Amino acid sequence: MTCYITRTSSFLPGEPVDNESIENYLGVLPGEAEIKSTVLGMNGILTRHYAQDQNLNPTHDVYDMARQAVLGCLDSADLSVPLTMLTSGTTYSPLLAPGTASILHSRISDIPAASHPMEISSHGGVCSSATAALVNAIRAVSLGDHRKALCVGVDHPSEILKVGEIDPIDDRHEHDQLRHSQWFMTVFLRFMLSDGAGAMLVQDQPSQDGLSLRVNWTHSMSFANQSELCMKLDAKTARLSQNSVILSRYLFSCGEVFLQKALEANNDSFDDHQIVLPHLSSYFFRKKVERSIKKLSKDPDNSLPYWTNLSTAGNTGAASIYIMLDHFVRRGGIENGDRILLFVPESGQFNFVMISLTAVIP
Repeated sequence: MTCYITRTSSFLPGEPVDNESIENYLGVLPGEAEIKSTVLGMNGILTRHYAQDQNLNPTHDVYDMARQAVLGCLDSADLSVPLTMLTSGTTYSPLLAPGTASILHSRISDIPAASHPMEISSHGGVCSSATAALVNAIRAVSLGDHRKALCVGVDHPSEILKVGEIDPIDDRHEHDQLRHSQWFMTVFLRFMLSDGAGAMLVQDQPSQDGLSLRVNWTHSMSFANQSELCMKLDAKTARLSQNSVILSRYLFSCGEVFLQKALEANNDSFDDHQIVLPHLSSYFFRKKVERSIKKLSKDPDNSLPYWTNLSTAGNTGAASIYIMLDHFVRRGGIENGDRILLFVPESGQFNFVMISLTAVIP
């Protein structure tokens, strides 16, 4: 049995925040000015969104943002087929337990389509957590266990990166190179990450009145058995950090192996798709992404193009691929039969997910 993504939605809180205004929402840390311009110059992000006001108070929590994305997804959804599964993924939530799907189920219980008991599944991790939640729903619908499932990706890093909450270990004096310090590994993320949420509806039948995306295959693979821990969120301190040295060492070597295995396992190729939507944390990696695609293309001079909204939406972590696909769909131009690849690399300890889709238009 096959399945379809029949609706997408996204929610970015507040107005776009440009590079000069970041401190208005996150505050200022002593000594960070020396890395701000370098990090922003490399990542290429021009605007992002924060669920914070200029007094550093949250305007939404994780569950509020997730609810807003759900409202856009279930708003006019067909109620003739009941929603029986809810999956979600995030990096940070104010409660370690119960899972985000449980709290979200409560927050959306006033919506007719979600006002009844259903199966839930909460996924934790870094950037691939919400994509794993989507894969879980895809498999459940494809196997016939459910006819309709709602999937949500959401992240709220500003809540733990703002002044008053962030608590970096200051070991700068111990390192000749600043980027090797634990201080840098935490503080630079203030200029890398932002808030947002997205939702997708997965069904066993395509939409009768609009675009659907048929799921051709999914592929997931972890390389934690052969790589080092790179990005982590400490439960006791809520300290989020990423080791850029480990990132450079493993991300693309593992990523290229994954891409090759994913395509081989599904007897597919880049050349049979029209576009790839990669989760990019930074434009710094753009050239390496292009080289990886060319390596696996039959005609490197005409390799598969890619599209990202990183410069305007920012890096929204676990929510990124949900928001990206929704923005890509809403910009128009997708034709019946177009094939789209979603690619999510995660630097936590190098987990990768890829999903192949085909556009179906009535």
